[in-house]
Amino acid sequence: MNKFTISSIALAFSLAFSVNAMAENMSKEEYKAADKRIAAEYKADKAACASLADNAKDICKAEAKGKEKVAEAEVKARYKPSKNATYNVSVAKAEADYAVAKEKCDDKSGNDKDVCVKEAKAAQVRAKADAKAQMKTSKANATAAEDTTDARTKAKEKGTEARQDAVAAKRDADYKVEAEKCNKFSGDVKDQCVARAKAQYGK
Repeated sequence: MNKFTISSIALAFSLAFSVNAMAENMSKEEYKAADKRIAAEYKADKAACASLADNAKDICKAEAKGKEKVAEAEVKARYKPSKNATYNVSVAKAEADYAVAKEKCDDKSGNDKDVCVKEAKAAQVRAKADAKAQMKTSKANATAAEDTTDARTKAKEKGTEARQDAVAAKRDADYKVEAEKCNKFSGDVKDQCVARAKAQYGK
């Protein structure tokens, strides 16, 4: 059984790098050292996958790569903190989760596999939508803090708009999952299934 799980990425990373080493004011030398440690850990994690076979090996490799990408994003966010860097960390985690989940879907077949892939994609869309909404809201609030009352009002509007966009994106992703589930049916039953999905998600 693969010893790596994408849900433990953050924990593994926090154990590998202490708070002091990952401080926001880390030097260039510390950044380079952290980057080398990440590369070394990825090499070791990938090597551990060699003893596995078939899809278990593919899942292991995806988890190792995801762990590396998240760690790299975390280091960059601490070396040069910014709202964009924080957003990139969230995106890296979403993409790592998706890559692993998609590989795990290969253990299924037919409609079960199709639904699995759609669910994995929906989870990725939801995570990215939330991250984007949070970044936009944070940027708008930062701008408003330095500006006038009118700017603060506009910032609030942008934050609301960003959250609405996120809700719409997640609703669309969830609809695709439900619509895919209908493909295991045929005829009137399938039509009724699709109709229920459209009604539920306002399509």
